[in-house]
This record gives sequence, structure tokens and C-alpha cells, in this order.
Amino acid sequence: MFGSKRRAGTTDTLIGAGTEFNGLMKSEADVRIEGAYHGDIESKGSIVVGKGGVARSNITARDVTIAGKVYGDVHTLGKLVITATGQLHGNSQAAVLHVQEGGILNGGSRMDGGDDRKPAGPDIPVSGISAGAVLTEKKTKQAG
Repeated sequence: MFGSKRRAGTTDTLIGAGTEFNGLMKSEADVRIEGAYHGDIESKGSIVVGKGGVARSNITARDVTIAGKVYGDVHTLGKLVITATGQLHGNSQAAVLHVQEGGILNGGSRMDGGDDRKPAGPDIPVSGISAGAVLTEKKTKQAG
């Protein structure tokens, strides 16, 4: 996350452990939350909610990794990863969803394709996925 594909003129943002922040965050760069954040987050970069992090937020970003807790909806154009210690209590919309064994997803899930793929279909209601599920787009034929 920090340093691999850095965009010129951007600075990564860290909300450290022991820090509480309230408000709307808009960022051009990557964001890592290890403390507590309350408010919506919009980023053109990636968002990581660390193991000790808690976000009460609706999050929109390129990619999102959750190792802590998120209470709110997550929308990403890329990959959403919920690690073994991560919890998402809200709906997700992503091109790729990966829930590691032990990770928790309580909410609905919608998987939309990238630039040239069609949406995967209707929302998939999900409650308490925690067994290492990896959800991917499935092509089906429709009558008519």
C-alpha cells in the first residue's frame, strides 16, 4: 500500500492507534486507519483498516482491505479483502470480494465487473460469512 505505485504529488494518510477522527475525508492517496474514524471516506487510492482500526464509515475507494471493523457500506472499483480478523457490518460492492477464513461480512454483496464487464446481477444477501468464502462473478444464461 505505502510506496509501491505512488502517484506524483500525493501523500499517504495514517490515522494512528489512539487517534479518534470525525468528519468527511476525501483523499487522492492511500489511507490507513489504525485508530477510530467516524465519517464517510472517499479515496482514489486504497483504504486499509488495520487490525485495531474501527471505521464507522461509508467507504468509496479503488481497493479496500479490512483487518479491523467497518460499520457502513463499502464501494470499490477493484478488490475488497476482509482478512481473518476483519469485520464488515454493511453492504459491499466490488469487482472482486475475498473473505478470508475467520473474516465476517454481515450485509448484502454486489459484484460489479470492471470497465468492460456487465454487472454480476442482483444483490446477494449475505449474513455472517466467516468460513473462508471467496465470492466471484458467475456467468449465467437468462431465458428470453
